[in-house]
Amino acid sequence: MRYDQIFSDAIARLHDEGRYRVFVDILRDRGAYPGARCFDADGEARPITVWCSNDYLGMGQHPAVLDAMEAAIADVGAGSGGTRNISGNTHYHIELERELADLHGKESALLFTSGYVSNDATLATLGKLLPSCVIFSDELNHASMIAGIRNAGCERKIFRHNDLAHLEALLAETDPARAKLIAFESVYSMDGDVAPIAAICDLADRYQALTYLDEVHAVGMYGSRGGGISERDEVAHRVSVIEGTLAKAFGVMGGYIAADRAVIDCIRSYAPGFIFTTSLSPVLAAGALASVRHLKVSTSEREGQRAAAQRLKSLFRAAGLPVLPSDTHIVPLLVGDPVRAKALSDHLLTEHGAYVQPINYPTVPRGTERLRFTPGPLHGEEEMKALTAALAAWYFPYRMPIAA
Repeated sequence: MRYDQIFSDAIARLHDEGRYRVFVDILRDRGAYPGARCFDADGEARPITVWCSNDYLGMGQHPAVLDAMEAAIADVGAGSGGTRNISGNTHYHIELERELADLHGKESALLFTSGYVSNDATLATLGKLLPSCVIFSDELNHASMIAGIRNAGCERKIFRHNDLAHLEALLAETDPARAKLIAFESVYSMDGDVAPIAAICDLADRYQALTYLDEVHAVGMYGSRGGGISERDEVAHRVSVIEGTLAKAFGVMGGYIAADRAVIDCIRSYAPGFIFTTSLSPVLAAGALASVRHLKVSTSEREGQRAAAQRLKSLFRAAGLPVLPSDTHIVPLLVGDPVRAKALSDHLLTEHGAYVQPINYPTVPRGTERLRFTPGPLHGEEEMKALTAALAAWYFPYRMPIAA
């Protein structure tokens, strides 16, 4: 058997379909975000503007976060020493978990190394612990949620995206005696649409189901203290488990869940993804702690992000660009073909110094390939106008240039 040929053929298929992933060689410029340096194959750097980072609020550059991380590394060094099972709870972990529990109005919280791990470990463990469990999963849930649900080994039923009638039909046909868990996201990150959390909780109450809410693309950005859509909509207390990340709006790294103390203790005690994974560096935990605390009391970052997203959508629409509807901070621009999406991304980077990653299948359905912009409080008016002009020139090459 030619194993090398199997791998070569697998990569060739991705190239043929225009789905081969290329990662930009980049260094962000401290204190100048969204400014960064992009390196070519020869190692030469040139300045670019980042338009697709999930560091939504620029907190990865915030002085409070950097100061906390520098103080932590000077105090305790770089690493945690391994798993919490072996090396104990770094005090920063304990403080951060308390802050996260408070953020979501829950009794307890638990840290993981990433949002992927927190979803995978928690959903897999819940599905195993709950007797004869059925997990009801939104069809557009993130890959990490899908992995956790599959790893649970229990029955799963898929409901159409945010479709309450379909979800209720699936719940109604299920044996009332079986344990049920509804898993969904508050913000779908490819379109920016928002789940009807309260209505899903109504169904959970009616059919005696638990709820699992992924707030990865909402924590830090929505609600009066950054608790996400569930805080904004005043329904956090109705959600059984809230999952979030420290790597997007909070600007650092890590994932977490927040729930009742008994649920957290079960995940802590049963989930291999928690027990056998090295814990977060105390330096990262210190930075995340500073970020969570800051965003609980500061609104300027959230207000700046909302203004930037609305402004970029307005500029795109005025230029006739095919911006998809979005009620949140996500600004998706339809391309509809993987090869053209990659070509447009490359063009913006090489010709205009604007970095935005193409989003292709299987992340989004075929025919809906797009560029996904995430303007934040640190993107300026002139940068937005220049980006819009560059996009309009690519989409409409024979049209008179729009005014910058």
